[in-house]
Amino acid sequence: MKPTRILFVLGALHLVGAPVLADQAGRRYAENELHARPAIRIRVGVADADIVGPDNRALQAAVDYVGGLGGGVVEIGPGEYLMRDSLHLRSRVTVRGAGSATVLRKEREDRSPLAADADFGEAAITLQDPEGFELGGGVYVASKSHRGFLAVCATLLNRRENYFTLSRAMNADLMMADGGFAATVFPVISGYNLEDAVVENLRIDGNRAENPTRADGCRTAGIFLYRGDHSVIRHCEVRDYNGDGISFQQSNDVTVEGCTVEHCAGFGLHPGSGSQRPTVRNCRAVANDDDGLFFCWRVRGGIAEGNWLEGNGGHGISLGHKDSDDVVRGNTIVGNGRGGVFWRAEAEPMAAHRTIFENNVVRDNEGYGLFVDGATQGTVIRGNTIEDSGSGRQTVGIRVGKHAGEVVLEQNTIKAQQDLVDERK
Repeated sequence: MKPTRILFVLGALHLVGAPVLADQAGRRYAENELHARPAIRIRVGVADADIVGPDNRALQAAVDYVGGLGGGVVEIGPGEYLMRDSLHLRSRVTVRGAGSATVLRKEREDRSPLAADADFGEAAITLQDPEGFELGGGVYVASKSHRGFLAVCATLLNRRENYFTLSRAMNADLMMADGGFAATVFPVISGYNLEDAVVENLRIDGNRAENPTRADGCRTAGIFLYRGDHSVIRHCEVRDYNGDGISFQQSNDVTVEGCTVEHCAGFGLHPGSGSQRPTVRNCRAVANDDDGLFFCWRVRGGIAEGNWLEGNGGHGISLGHKDSDDVVRGNTIVGNGRGGVFWRAEAEPMAAHRTIFENNVVRDNEGYGLFVDGATQGTVIRGNTIEDSGSGRQTVGIRVGKHAGEVVLEQNTIKAQQDLVDERK
């Protein structure tokens, strides 16, 4: 059977069968265990698969088909897949690669200034130079002062000359006078407003050399979730993305396990704003430009365990705005460019309270091992090895800022020019 016919048949099944078949499977409390555990399985690959294709369109066809039937597994075979838009995840769909042999590579970037203001709520853009902007492709729209959550990532849907409609509306007024622009920048894998999605056993190549626009983790990353509750990212590699490696925003109960993030331009691992109870376990964040592991705003009840954070340009780990009741244990934090672990300077209502930091190795980071800044309360630092091995970089073991509240220090081994600098005295 030819690949084009397979795509046609699957599309027909999706349109005709999905509304009925997904009724029970998509319910949180289904009629029985078979409904609760959908078993649809589709293979996609560059050859010898149910759906054959070398780019994001083949991958998306498989994910949408399985998602429309209530969930199941999409297996992506070995090969390199060129990504001109995100692979958009669906609830209860597992996307499973063949390890590092499955590579999702971002296409090179094209960029244009806006030719008209992109207004708040407008799901369209007008470009000065539309060359390289293709229908079905991903796009990032921002301006000099409106990035982060005020930018938008979307898919180009329709076109009339240099005017394009988008799958999402603007989150702010993105003005020509403020340097408004569009670029073919997007997460290589993303998921919005979903639950129980799984991504595992694959590699993201961010192609940083051909993607000069830096976009932060509020809207992009190599792998990105927005309100992607109870999702899992497991045994994935993200390399050379011009932004964060793995970021999830307002996503509760997310697990990131056994992943490697290297040489990305932003944070390595970014549990993002309002993400409750995340678990980041047995991951590696190495040689990224910013912090290895960044707890963003309102990340509560999180666990960071068994991670290796080395040689990042920022801190090994950073905690701050309303990041309360988090546990950081059993991590190795080595040779990071701005310090080992930083409790950010926040006033008491917004500080990172009741952090348990235990059984970690903090070695040879720039300046200090730990800096507990801000009006933090209830910090416990216990059973850690905090040392300079002779590099001369980590001159202070533990620094406590002048506004910090109670800091419990128990059974730590510290080797530094100054073991403890307590600025509260």
